[in-house]
Amino acid sequence: MKTIGLIGGMSWESTAEYYRIINQEVNRRLGGFHSAKILLYSVNFEAIESLMQAGKWDEIGGQMARIAATLENAGAELVILCTNTVHKVAERIDRATTIPFIHIADATGEEIQRHGLKRVGLLGTRYTMEQDFYRGRLAEKFGLHIHIPDEKARVIVNDVIFNELCKGVINERAKVQFLHIIESLVAEGAEGIILGCTEIPLLIKQEESPVPLFDTTRIHALRALHWALANAHPSAGEIAGATGGLT
Repeated sequence: MKTIGLIGGMSWESTAEYYRIINQEVNRRLGGFHSAKILLYSVNFEAIESLMQAGKWDEIGGQMARIAATLENAGAELVILCTNTVHKVAERIDRATTIPFIHIADATGEEIQRHGLKRVGLLGTRYTMEQDFYRGRLAEKFGLHIHIPDEKARVIVNDVIFNELCKGVINERAKVQFLHIIESLVAEGAEGIILGCTEIPLLIKQEESPVPLFDTTRIHALRALHWALANAHPSAGEIAGATGGLT
């Protein structure tokens, strides 16, 4: 299998989910003691979040580009960014390396298309919900109509992400609030909901939603793994264990 480079730490709570999902799926596919070949560069999120608040996205882009190049130089053959919001600087990352970069919105858009949906709600940070780098990409590349919550609900979602989920805090009050927001989006015509922050799947599960949830963390992680397995010359052990496609 190929080596996956992860740019993580934004937050480490969801980056840990990337690591877990990828390794569990490799072992499910290949069995035995198989685990993924991963290089992880985990940033100090305090520094990145401060730059986000200050609107210093060019500086963030420069840091992400340097990290991607570091991962490539260390042996990564694919790089992914383990966050939705910082995909605002995705082009800087893509330009910084010669290896493939899988955009989280592209992986998500393809999964939504596979389900045959056209109208979806989007939950995430205010950057992700309100700015065009994410919604615009989904609309332009995949023909999706994106519903976002109203102003009051966007504040709630953003505050829960930064003040609770990024710190590993999971509580029932926030869950109830998010489910009410999902219900409102469905009432507006959303056929599914994008969990467009990699921490939200820690709080909301599919069985709690009346419509399909698109867990961007899982979708992105599995897309990277699929590429790593599909683009390598497998060892004898991998050939013996690879019995089916990714789910």
